[in-house]
Amino acid sequence: MRVSDFDFDLPRRFIAQRPAAPRDSARLLAVGRQFRDLGIADLPGLLNPGDIMVINDTRVIPARLIGRRQPSGGKIEVTLIKPGGENAWQTLARPARKLNPGDRIFFAPGFDAEVTARGDGGEVTLALSLSGNGLMAALQTHGVMPLPPYIKRGDKGDPRDTEDYQTLFADKPGAVVAPTAGLHFTPALLETIKAAGVGVERLTLHVGAGTFLPVKADDTDDHRMHAEWGEITATTAAAVNAAKDQGGRVIAVGSTVLRLLEAAADGDGLVNPFSGETDIFITPGYRFRIVDGLLTNFHLPCSTLFMLVAAFSGLQTMKAVYEHAKAAGYRFYSYGDACFLERSNQEAERTGGPTGKQQEVSKG
Repeated sequence: MRVSDFDFDLPRRFIAQRPAAPRDSARLLAVGRQFRDLGIADLPGLLNPGDIMVINDTRVIPARLIGRRQPSGGKIEVTLIKPGGENAWQTLARPARKLNPGDRIFFAPGFDAEVTARGDGGEVTLALSLSGNGLMAALQTHGVMPLPPYIKRGDKGDPRDTEDYQTLFADKPGAVVAPTAGLHFTPALLETIKAAGVGVERLTLHVGAGTFLPVKADDTDDHRMHAEWGEITATTAAAVNAAKDQGGRVIAVGSTVLRLLEAAADGDGLVNPFSGETDIFITPGYRFRIVDGLLTNFHLPCSTLFMLVAAFSGLQTMKAVYEHAKAAGYRFYSYGDACFLERSNQEAERTGGPTGKQQEVSKG
């Protein structure tokens, strides 16, 4: 499909710069046969006993760094994206055009990096002087939360984002983007959901910056998704399969959960334990095998996330949803409000099978 098919007008004023407080005071647009303007606190009423809700327990690391290129002293902003070895990291750097292999970037005493390669679109591979626990400690001291570029922060970030940009479920460090649908949950909301007879299971997908990188191709077939590491345990896979077998719905909290569940699905519609990388890219025409309902935030025009929700609920439906959301004053993107989507049977049934690219390093 043409990327321009997913375009719509979104004035910058709709992009939230701060989250709702408290978290479960955010608004919720329920999308089914009709649109209902609700609040996140109303989510339990949209779920049924026997449903299973799956969350992402990845934890965002403070992966954005400000350094100085040596010997010129020019400022370089680096966001760590993905480890490539003991000391090697794939990063996004600005301005990348000023970096060449062999250059060094100084972040703090005892913490620097050497440029080993430069790719397209700001991608730079660095050999860091620290690794493992030493690197994590340095990031906690010198790094800031890697918020998307649409949320404006200075070089030193904002201390509030340290908590605001982590979900209630954050446990396993490795993401550089928060699974933002999970930001709306509070302990009280989670307990209400469980008390309603809804199962809650977790998986891990370390969300990468590819989530908010612009799609530069003209056709979706030409877009390359960045691979991300994820894991679904045997316990979670069994719980999801049992819920479906007993007539319950699988509710994904966020596009990250949806993508990994679908990546781990087999031809019989069962979720398998999974450990490895996936670059699954979901666009209209994809036949969903696992997920029945999706809680997700409002996304940007021409983004892979808007393509995914268009595949899930129908492109024209989602364009109508977003027009309603703008008219009603919903807030968009990472710190914005949410919508609850039901899978479009028409979209699912008119195709012959899943599409989307997937790279699996290992399954277990």
